[in-house]
Amino acid sequence: MNRVQALGQESPSARIRLEEFVELAKRGLPQMYADGAFAHTVRAVKTSSGRAVKPEGDSLRYATNVALGVSYLDEGTQRDILAGDTAAELALTTAWRARTSDDPGAVALAAWAAAEVADFYAESLLDRLARLLASDEPIATVDCSWTLIAALAARHLGDTEGVTALAADRLMEAQGPSGIFPHMLPASANGRLRAHVGCFADQVYSTQGLARLSVAQDDPAALAAAEACAARICELQGSAGQWWWHYDVRNGTVVEGYPVYSVHQHAMGPMALLDLREAGGTPHWNAMIKGLDWIDRHPEVSSVMVCEEDAVIWRKAGRREPNKAVRAVSAMTTALMPGLHLPGLDAIFPPNRIDYECRPYELGWLLYAWLSGGAVERLRAGG
Repeated sequence: MNRVQALGQESPSARIRLEEFVELAKRGLPQMYADGAFAHTVRAVKTSSGRAVKPEGDSLRYATNVALGVSYLDEGTQRDILAGDTAAELALTTAWRARTSDDPGAVALAAWAAAEVADFYAESLLDRLARLLASDEPIATVDCSWTLIAALAARHLGDTEGVTALAADRLMEAQGPSGIFPHMLPASANGRLRAHVGCFADQVYSTQGLARLSVAQDDPAALAAAEACAARICELQGSAGQWWWHYDVRNGTVVEGYPVYSVHQHAMGPMALLDLREAGGTPHWNAMIKGLDWIDRHPEVSSVMVCEEDAVIWRKAGRREPNKAVRAVSAMTTALMPGLHLPGLDAIFPPNRIDYECRPYELGWLLYAWLSGGAVERLRAGG
């Protein structure tokens, strides 16, 4: 049974809405693609006839995210989205571009997509990542997690045991007692006032990577680590299904909840929890369904998050604040004492602002999260 069907068994209405999101992603991605690359974002702009979305920038990371998601669509739909190309062709293009990138996250994503989508062993990319992990250089937790996932995806193509072990060890050593992961490895590399902070993405990709490791190597310790992280973020989930933004590694509390990102709700949260479920972990269906429901029933703002006309899901609901002031204040106060928050911040800086942009990876991850059933099982030894 695929993931969308399994969702339907838990909540028929959630499945119907999810299928609508999938169709929106198919319509929305082509407007973000040009000349073999994906824009950094499309942003709502005023026009003489009302409003339109305008592409801005170029993102190698986001092109790779989309290649992974689109690869689970039929070839005809892939070519419709990618102006005649396939997901495998896009994955190979991103692997080629990543050779000259100084972004470890982009390098790791490209190696992952090359292996999973195009069955190509990006040896030079994986070697670069192995050297980084073997050094004393800090690495972002997300980048380390992606490296682990890339190494697992490529293990049937070449020798990735060394880089797998390096990435897994870095993650496992950094996990806090409540299951939360820091933003940097080591955590101290994030600075004295933010060493205790990990964002939602750090939890998602660490859980995903360790869940996959548990299957690939029959590793109960990796599964237990993934279970602990997933359990904690589910315990902390907001009453309306919000996946909060920043967490305290030391005691597993929320440092700062906002913004609430749409991609966390419809894609990234489910992606980690579905991988965990397929690895033999706890099926957190209630949390996934609540998270999806937030997209349409969000207490923070009255405006809709889904724009069918422009085929986008708006990026986030956040605070009206200067220069991420609440994040900075909350990091400082919780650094002084876990759980210490200044009263009245929600009233002074209410989370009632929608960010009217949508990034390609958000729709790419939506497709990947819900259509990639079987990717975990294929990692099983002899699978």
